Amino acid sequence: MPRLRFNLAALFALAAVLMTAACAHQAPESATPLYDPQTLPSGPLGASIKLGHDIIMNPQKYVPNDVVADMSCGACHIAGGTIKRGGTLVGVYARFPQWNKRSKRVITVQDRIAECFLYSMNGKPPAYTSKEMNAMVAYIAYLSRKVPVGAKEDPTQRFIVKTPSAPPDLARGGALYAQKCSLCHQANGGGVHGAFPPLWGPKSFNNGAGMSHLAMMTGFVKYNMPKNAPGTLSLQEAYDISGWVLSHARPKFQKGRMIVQPAMPAKFF
Repeated sequence: MPRLRFNLAALFALAAVLMTAACAHQAPESATPLYDPQTLPSGPLGASIKLGHDIIMNPQKYVPNDVVADMSCGACHIAGGTIKRGGTLVGVYARFPQWNKRSKRVITVQDRIAECFLYSMNGKPPAYTSKEMNAMVAYIAYLSRKVPVGAKEDPTQRFIVKTPSAPPDLARGGALYAQKCSLCHQANGGGVHGAFPPLWGPKSFNNGAGMSHLAMMTGFVKYNMPKNAPGTLSLQEAYDISGWVLSHARPKFQKGRMIVQPAMPAKFF
C-alpha cells in the first residue's frame, strides 16, 4: 500500500474551514436590549424606571408644568438614550458627581437633568425630591447598570465633531434643509407636535441649550439625520444645515429667574 504523507499546514487549514462552517450554522446570540419594559425589576423600582423612560419620551404628558418647549428629551436622546452617537444615556450615571465648568461647582445627575429642563425644554426642573425626578435618575442608572462607577466616557459614543474652519454656507444650508429636513420639521422650523421637534421659534430649545452650539448640532445632524436615512449627510452638509437652523430666532435663556423647590417635612427623608 502506498504510504500516506500528511501536510500539517493543510490539515490545520482544513480544520479551520470546517470549524468556520460549523459556526456559520449556529444561530447568533441575540443582543439584550438596553431597555425592555418586560424585563425590568419587579415592584416599585421597576415601575419607577419605566416612569423615567416614559417621562423622557413624553415630558408634556407627565410633567406638563415643567416644560415650555414643544420637545421631548427623546428628541436629543434618541430611543430614550439607547442609541450610539444619538445622545446615549448609557454610562451617564457612572460619571456623576462631576465638576461643571458652566456652573463652576460639583453637580449631581439631578443637576444635569435640571439643566435639560432649563435649557432644552426652556422650562424648570422637577423638584429634586419628586417621584418624576427620582424616576428619571432611576432610568438613567438602569441604562448605566453595566458601566463601572467612574468609568470615562467612550468617545465612540459621542456625536460631537470637529467642524470646518470656514463659516457655514447658510444659503446652501437653507437649500439642503428644504430638501432633507422640511418634510418633518416643516419649512418654518415649527416641527409637528408629538412627532418632530421645532428647530427654531418660540417653542424650540433656548439659546443656552447644548444644541444651540454649532459643533454639537452638526455632530447630531451628521450621525442621526435625516431620520429616514441617518448618516447619509456629509460633514459639510450637516454643518451648513446646522448653521442655517441656528441662524433663526429662538427663546433666550433667562439666567436671572429664580428656581424655587418646594419645602419638604423632615419625615420625608
